[in-house]
This record gives sequence, C-alpha cells and structure tokens, in this order.
Amino acid sequence: MANVDTDIRNQVDHYELDKKQMSGLRGLLRLCHTHLDETDDDLITRAFKLCCKSHENVKRASGEPYYEHPLEVAKIMAEEFNIDDISVAASLLHDTVEDTSVTLDEIEELFGTTVKHIIDGLTKITGVFENRDTKQAETFMKLLLSMAEDIRVVLIKFADRLHNMRTIQHLPKQKQLNKATETIELYAPLAHRFGLFKIKNEFEDLCFKVIDPNSYKYLVRKLREKREAREAFIEEFMQPIKGELDKQKFKFEIKGRPKHIYSIYRKMQTQQKPFEEIYDLFAIRIILEDPHTKEDCWRVYSIITDWYTPIPKRFRDFISVPKANGYQSLHTTVITKQGRKVEVQIRTRKMDYIAEQGLAAHWKYKEGSSGGSNELDKFVNWVRDVLETPRPDAATEFVKDFQLNLYQDEIYVFTPQGELKTLPNGASCIDFAFEIHSEIGERAVSAKVNGKMAPLRQKLKIGDQVEIITGNRINLNADWMEDVVTHKAKARIRQFIKQKERKVANEGREAWEKRASRGKVEISDQELTKVAKRFKFSDAQDMFYEIGSGAFEVNELFKIVKQLKSKGRLDDESEDQQKKLSDEDISEEYFTTARSVGDGKALLVEGELSNVKYSYANCCNPIPGDNVIGFISRNGDVKIHRSNCKNAHHLIRTDSERIVDVSWARNIDEQFLGAIKVVGEDRVGLVNDLTEVLSKSMQTNMKSINVSSEGGMFEGIITAHVNDLKHLEKIIRKLEKVEGIKTVLRYE
Repeated sequence: MANVDTDIRNQVDHYELDKKQMSGLRGLLRLCHTHLDETDDDLITRAFKLCCKSHENVKRASGEPYYEHPLEVAKIMAEEFNIDDISVAASLLHDTVEDTSVTLDEIEELFGTTVKHIIDGLTKITGVFENRDTKQAETFMKLLLSMAEDIRVVLIKFADRLHNMRTIQHLPKQKQLNKATETIELYAPLAHRFGLFKIKNEFEDLCFKVIDPNSYKYLVRKLREKREAREAFIEEFMQPIKGELDKQKFKFEIKGRPKHIYSIYRKMQTQQKPFEEIYDLFAIRIILEDPHTKEDCWRVYSIITDWYTPIPKRFRDFISVPKANGYQSLHTTVITKQGRKVEVQIRTRKMDYIAEQGLAAHWKYKEGSSGGSNELDKFVNWVRDVLETPRPDAATEFVKDFQLNLYQDEIYVFTPQGELKTLPNGASCIDFAFEIHSEIGERAVSAKVNGKMAPLRQKLKIGDQVEIITGNRINLNADWMEDVVTHKAKARIRQFIKQKERKVANEGREAWEKRASRGKVEISDQELTKVAKRFKFSDAQDMFYEIGSGAFEVNELFKIVKQLKSKGRLDDESEDQQKKLSDEDISEEYFTTARSVGDGKALLVEGELSNVKYSYANCCNPIPGDNVIGFISRNGDVKIHRSNCKNAHHLIRTDSERIVDVSWARNIDEQFLGAIKVVGEDRVGLVNDLTEVLSKSMQTNMKSINVSSEGGMFEGIITAHVNDLKHLEKIIRKLEKVEGIKTVLRYE
C-alpha cells in the first residue's frame, strides 16, 4: 500500500493544471481567504489537483468538464457556509471515492483522517433520498448519524444538491422532475429544520421553477413590475425609523427583500387569492451591529411601535424563546396610516448570521468557543432522539413522519413544573405525553390544560401548561393516529396498530386452515400468495387480515383455491417469473403503441404523436399549456397529470419508472374543462354579467356555475370549456373587469 500511496502523492504533486483550472483554483482560494478564518493553500491546491486528475476527461450533462461541479460545491462551502478549509478540501473530493479509482486509504494518506471520515460519510449516504427502496429508513438514518458525528457531511451534501439544482436545465425533463420533487420534499424541509433558511428558500424556488414553470415565470414578472414601487414604499416606511435610530446612536443595517417566490405562491394557494391581494410580499429586517444586545432589539421594537400600530396577534418573540434550530429574532406586523400591513424583523448581527447559516453557524461558534455549543448539542440530541424511537415497519412511513416534523412551525408549552417543551404546530396532548416519555404516552388516559380537564385529542396552543394523567395499563388507541403529528407518537401508535393487525390476521389464518383441513385441500404459502395477488391483495397476510376482520369470506377463498388446484393453475412458473413476464408484457406493449403515429391527437408521448390510450387526471384537470407528465398504468394506458399536482409528486417519488415525458401537440382540435373561482360584492345581476362575458365576449360554453353568498360577498366556481391555458387566462382577465369582482383565479 505504501508504494501506491507514494505513487499517488507524486502524481498529485506533479499534476499540471491548465489555464482554466488555474483560474478556478485562484478564484476558490480568494473566496477561502475572504470567508474563512484560516486557509491552508497547500491542502486545497492538492485536493483540487486530485479532483482534476481523478475526473480527467469526464463530462457533465452540460458538456462542461466534471471537475467544475466539485469546484462549485467547494465555492458554496467557502462562500455560503464559510466553515473551514477541511470542508472545502472534502467538497473538492466528494465524488472521488464513489466515481473514480481513488480509495479512502489514499485520501487519508494525502489529506488526513478528518477528510477521510467526511468522504466516507458522503459515500455511505449516496442515494439516501431515493424513496423507492425498502432500505430508505436505514440510509436515512445513516445520514442522520453522519450528521451527529460531523455536520460537515450534511452541509457538503446540501452544497452538492444546490449546485445540481442550479444547473438542472441540462438534464432531460423527467430527470429534472425527479430531482426537483426529491429536493422539495426532503432537502428543503431538512434545510429548514437545520436553520439554513437561505439555502431552503433557494431550493424551493429552483424546484418550483422546474415543477410549475408557468406560475414561476408569472410571479417573477409580477415582482419585477412592482420592484420600483416596493423600493419606494420601503424607503418611505423606514425614513422616520432611520431618523430615530440615528438620533439614539444605533449602528444598524436595513434590508427590505421580497419573500421568495415559492412562499408567495403557497400563500396564494392557501388563501385562494391573486398576487395583487397578497400584501405581505416582503419583510423589512433591521440588523443591529455588534456589540448591540437583545435588550437593544426591544428598544428598536419600541421605536417602531411609536410610529406604527402593531397587530398584537402577529407579534412573536423568538429572542426569549428561540426556535429549536436556534433562530432568534423579534417579529412584528404593523399597519401604516394608509392601512398597509408590513412585517418587521429585528435582530443583532450574530442572530442574523445564525438565522441565515443555521447549523453551519452553530458549528462555527462551537469550534471558536463554548458560546454556540448548546444549540449544536440540541441538534445532535434531536437526531439521536429520532433514531432511538422505535422504527415503523415501512421505510416510507418513517420518512413521511420525519418530513412532517422537519417542516412544521413550532409551539412552546410547559409541564406543571414550568419546564419548556417545543412541539410542532398542531400537536395534541397525546404528542405532549410521548414527548415527556414513551411510557407516559402509552398509559395516558386524560389531560389537564391550564388546570382544566381536557381530552387527550385537544390541540395545544403556545403557552399552554399541560399535565398528563396516566393509568396502570397501556391505553393506546388506533384512532389517535389522526390526532398526532410527532414522529415519536406516530411510530408507537403505528406499531400498536400493526400488532393488532397481526392478531386479526392470525385469526384469519386459523379460520382458513380449519376450512382447508375440512375440505381436504393442501396448499403452500407460496401458492396462497399467488391467490392473494389474484384477489388484488398485497400479500397472503393482507388477505388473512380481511378474513379475520370479516371483510372477506373464507368459503369464497376455499372455492377459488379448489377451482385453481383442479385446473393446475397454481403449478405454473414462479411468482417472480410471472411478475417479470407481466411487467415485460406491459412495458413492450406500451412502448410499441406509444411510438405509433396517429392523427388529431392532443398529446405527444416522448416527443411523438401517439395512439396510446390516455386520460386526464381529475385531481388536477390539465389543459394545453400546462406543464404535464404521464403515468403508465398496469394496463398500458397513460394518465396525464399537471407536473405541480401533489399526486404527480407522489408518483414520481414512488413509481418513477412508470413516468414518461409527455407534451401537447401544436394543433389540438378539442376542448378541455377549466375551473375558475370568482369572489366579489354580491349584487343583483352579477351572475348574469359573468355568464354574458363567457358566452358573448369570449364565445365560451359554460358547463356549470356554483354560487354562494354571505354577508354581502359573492363566491362562485365556474366550469367552462376552454381551448388551452391562454384561453383560460383571457377569460380570467375579462372576468376581473366585471363590476364588483374582487378576485378571479384558476380554481385548484
């Protein structure tokens, strides 16, 4: 091994970089010297040389030399996370062990034990977010364990994915959708939980651009149109505050940025409002320069509320009670004299750094002093707590529960002794009981909230004081699953449900064995599995559960088994062979059909006109102009979804091999159903005016209109026959001009 090590050291030392590579290295070193406390130029230079050498003659999908990807990842580590030179070196080498002939021993010989461990951690968690594998839970745990050991592993993984998302346009459309769905469902919420808000926001916007490009472009255009007015308003709003802050000798910076695009889109969806009616499009941030303290933040809050009226319900004190990821800031929403709502955030420079950098900032503070160690320890303890929780049988359930706990807002509640507990928003007394201890959750029978008796299902609010009353026996209830949000509670209840299901399934199996014995029928477990599949059960255990619960007659099973045995239909090839042949038949039949050319079709499958049978998903009602994907059913038909449809996201994640690229043909001679939501002031003749716009002005046939009115306001859902997305948008613009109409938008 020594000869190999010496050999690779000589190769790296004598490797000649070309002009472009030298320019890239110099740029990286400049970033390191600007953003890092210390930089070992020799370490980074050797790492860059090995990176270029090991990836020599390899190209990315964009056609660029492969070394440019690890170089960009290293730049993100230096500039965005500014951790240390070791993490920069590891970033340059993050793909070497997995993709080239370089070994971990050689990494250790050249760069030391720490770099080796980081590369080893990165290699082990490769593929951690691929959700189709039953090993998902184990690999996800590896990611968490590696974070607990060295958070630089996770930060490099984030930087790697961030650069891949920034360059995603070079991949085929289907791979773009896969990556974007994976990123928005796991990487973004994990970044949120780690306090990496800047990275989380960029992840979401980059994914949104891929998943729903039409909505993304629309919002970019709208924000650009309003930019000058927004900047003028911020200047006018802050002018008296700046004067007062200057007078009181504060050193500060003011930022007024629009909220990221995806958060605006989500607000439009949840509130069912158009862009023009989303007023809090930006937040004003006042950052006090060091050595200002948290007491100074309260003084600034007092100055702001002297000038503008605060909304009490919109005040949040994250300084006294930081979020679980260490985020600290004062949040308030005030109203101007013109009636406009403005969100203001007040924090110190250190708080702002932690708010932007999250986990990375805590690591840096811990390395420099003991000041940041508490917050980093909280992260590690949170990870270990998740790993110690009993793991559910299904890996996908583990990940789903974990996601819920990553992305939810937090509430703060208290034990009877005054101890603070942090729970996800929407948590119930049951969640609180499991948070105290698993045994408390299992034996909980009732609760007291703020000294009054309350049901265990009751949702908790910020500041509640909760006491759990327990019994002597386990009191778990399967119905609690709908009332809990924490991973710990869900996992234990699911385990309880599985135990009950196994008991019922065993009773079903006993009933079958008795019936088979009486009827003198012998059948193996493998043959029973085949029979279960014919009945559309997932397996024999699932079938026995239905028998045990009384939903499936044991006599019906006996009759079918006897019939199949008499015909010799259970003696064919193995189940694996049958499934393989079945899937191959479907695949071959589908792709033969999909590539045949037809006339007058609305859809192109993989770039060609197609005679394949297809239908439009009712969950999202796609129309020409929408970004769409196709999903191949078992019988070879294709179901068309909008790419931003939640069901489409699920299919991409769980069954991506059945997803095909589809697009709209240029000349489509058919109409589609489009739904529009209209809100306005209720008045006589309003419905008539709306239908007149559709029938006369737009020559559009209306299929239905459902209306309701309350308190002088009108709300209607109109379903009309449209040609495409442009046609629908024209109708929306026309309807917006009808007298009294406040909101018109596509109904989801």
